[in-house]
Amino acid sequence: MRSFVSRGLRLELVAGIGIALALPALAFSAANTRGVATQTSLTAETRDQGGRTQVALSVTVAGQDGQPATGAVVISDQGRQIAGVALDAQGHAASTLDLPEGDHALTATYTGDAAHQGSVSLVSPVRAVTGSGTPDFGISASPATLSLAPGASGAITASVTPINGASLTAPMFVTLSCAGLPDLATCTFTPENVEVQPNATAAVTSSMVIGTSAGTITNPAASLATPGSNPVAWAILLPGVLGLAGLAFGARRRRWLSRLSLLALVGLVTVLGATACAPLYNYKNHGPPHNLPTPAGSYTIQINAQSSNGITATTHSTTMVLTVQ
Repeated sequence: MRSFVSRGLRLELVAGIGIALALPALAFSAANTRGVATQTSLTAETRDQGGRTQVALSVTVAGQDGQPATGAVVISDQGRQIAGVALDAQGHAASTLDLPEGDHALTATYTGDAAHQGSVSLVSPVRAVTGSGTPDFGISASPATLSLAPGASGAITASVTPINGASLTAPMFVTLSCAGLPDLATCTFTPENVEVQPNATAAVTSSMVIGTSAGTITNPAASLATPGSNPVAWAILLPGVLGLAGLAFGARRRRWLSRLSLLALVGLVTVLGATACAPLYNYKNHGPPHNLPTPAGSYTIQINAQSSNGITATTHSTTMVLTVQ
């Protein structure tokens, strides 16, 4: 009986020691799963730009591991997303925004990556003033980040907000476009031109759809139609070349061999032309054999909004972040 009890105590002791040793490892594993903590800082400098307040933003994301963070940062005004910007290799990002008249509370939110946790900056208060009563507008994007796999597409909402709409005597048309897309990516707006009515105060929206390309082989047969890869062509061309060499050697002695060599030369040129045109025909009718994918990474996409009264053009822009996985 004593032996059984002592054996049970030893088993409990061993189990307890095992659990005690395992807890730090589990805690370390959980910490690694959550990622390294980060700190996001935001600075905002304002300047007057044609009677409107323009703010230059600078964002820095630092990890506690000393490694630069990667990914996207979302700029929000009083909790509403208005822009997004991608971090560079040093963990920095910069953006310039036009702000409508009034008080603003800007924050930068880092969304995190595979190794770092997300974080939010302190609030940067900004007061924007408008020096004239002329009609104008602002542009913003929501959500400010979009993550896509190659070959996928997604949509965000671009909002055009009227400023001094009461000064409009006729509808104002604003044309939307984008810049900074990675290779093999597209963007379309529906509608591409939005209409702002006189006295309007509510934002007018447009759906911006971004598409990426997947890496595929569209025509496997075309990938085989490369020089030197067709054994049938070589089986015809190689004996023909050797035969012409023999005919050219014998043509010095017999006139009929000279005529025969000329006829064979014409036939060889015809065959060479046919084999050379085959890849060109295949390319023109079936396209390239490979479709390259949109490169992976985070990209800052600029959304431009332009309006013209027939004399001067007004352009404002914002940014969003496209992440291709």
